[in-house]
Amino acid sequence: MSAILPRVIPFAVFVAALALDPGLGRLAPSLDLDPRWWYAVRAVAVAGALAWFWRRYTELGSVRGVRTVDWLLAATVGIAVFVLWINLDFEPLALGSSPGYDPRSSEGTIDWGLAAARLVGATAVVPVIEELFWRSFLLRWIKHPQFLKVVPAEAGGKALAISALLFGLEHHLWFAGLLAGVAYGWLYMRTGNLWVAIAAHAITNAILGAWILATGRWQFW
Repeated sequence: MSAILPRVIPFAVFVAALALDPGLGRLAPSLDLDPRWWYAVRAVAVAGALAWFWRRYTELGSVRGVRTVDWLLAATVGIAVFVLWINLDFEPLALGSSPGYDPRSSEGTIDWGLAAARLVGATAVVPVIEELFWRSFLLRWIKHPQFLKVVPAEAGGKALAISALLFGLEHHLWFAGLLAGVAYGWLYMRTGNLWVAIAAHAITNAILGAWILATGRWQFW
C-alpha cells in the first residue's frame, strides 16, 4: 500500500462526513436522532480509520524522545494560536459566517453529552488526522513525492507556506487558520516530532472548547 493512503484516508473520511452533514441533518428527525450527534458519529468513524492504519504511522512511533522544552514550546504555541483564533474572526479575515455548534438543549442548558462529544473529537481526533495529513504528509510531499524520506527540518519555507495556506482555506476563519498552519508546521520542522505539533493543536482546540463553553460563543465551534 502507498504510504500516502494511510495519511489521506482518515482525513478524506472526515471531509466526506462534513460534506454529508446537511443531508444527514435532514435525515436525523426520521431516525429520532438529534442531528448534532452526527459529529460524534463522524469522530468515531475517523478514529476507526486511524486505528486501522495506526501501525503505518512511523512518525508516531514514540514520544519518549521529545524534550521537555519541546513540550513547553507546544503549549506556548497552542495557547498563542487560541488567542489569535478568537481575535481574528472579522471580515475579510473570515469567509462569511458560521452557525457553529450549539450543544444547548431546548431549555437553554448545555447538553454535556453533546458538549463532551464535540470537545473529545476536537481535542483527541481532529489534531491527529490533520497533523498527519497537513504536516507529516503534505508539507513534506510538496518538498518531494517520497515524503517519508524528507526530514521535517528540510521541508523548506515554500512547502510550509503552501501547506499553511491550504490549511487556512479549510477553515471558516481562514487567516487564523493560515497562522495556525504556519505555527504547527514550524513546530514540526523545528522539533522533528509530529507529536509536538499534535500536542500544540490539541491544546489550542481544548482551550478553545473550554472558552466556548464558558462564554457561549458557539460560532467558534
